[in-house]
Amino acid sequence: MKLQLALDRLTRNEIYKVLGETEAYVDIIEVGTGVIKEYGMELVRDLRRRHPSHKILADMKTCDAGKSETLQALEAGADVTTVMAFSSEETIKACLETAEGKGEVMIDLLGIKNLEKVDDLRKIGVDFVSLHIGKDQQQDGGISRENFSFLSDKDVKVAVAGGVNLGTIDEIAVGNPDVVIVGSGITKASNPKEAARKFKKAISE
Repeated sequence: MKLQLALDRLTRNEIYKVLGETEAYVDIIEVGTGVIKEYGMELVRDLRRRHPSHKILADMKTCDAGKSETLQALEAGADVTTVMAFSSEETIKACLETAEGKGEVMIDLLGIKNLEKVDDLRKIGVDFVSLHIGKDQQQDGGISRENFSFLSDKDVKVAVAGGVNLGTIDEIAVGNPDVVIVGSGITKASNPKEAARKFKKAISE
């Protein structure tokens, strides 16, 4: 399992500070949608320069203009970009085709919980999905192993996100997702470095 740090609802200086404290424990740096909207691709470029050995994900949440948005992210230095599962088949295919040989495309399953949709995505070449409990949905609870168990027999790489914290990480790790995405569980911790260490330890055991 890999640990992905979601950087969102933060200033530039806060991003640099958190990464300076946690980079030793983080496998993937996620440039969140909010900070991309605030700072643009220049932030992706800057993080690529500052963290050349880390994988970087640009959470573009593309739902149209697949080719241009995928190129925009990858040319800025991202290794992975994201596309919404509710996008048209044409958009998802454009993203996959554009990224071929250049990077990865993660399909965000926000709001989708059925196998039929995952089967349809597989048929058009999708091999990486994220089961995501959105920020506005987390009042009813964050991600749990039960939420993504329906993907256990699917031949896809799975990332899980949404309210992951130190109280739930052990149970989530039992489900063995490929990537665990943690945001405020690290960025809002009183000691982000120690929190990142504990998350990394939990998914490595």
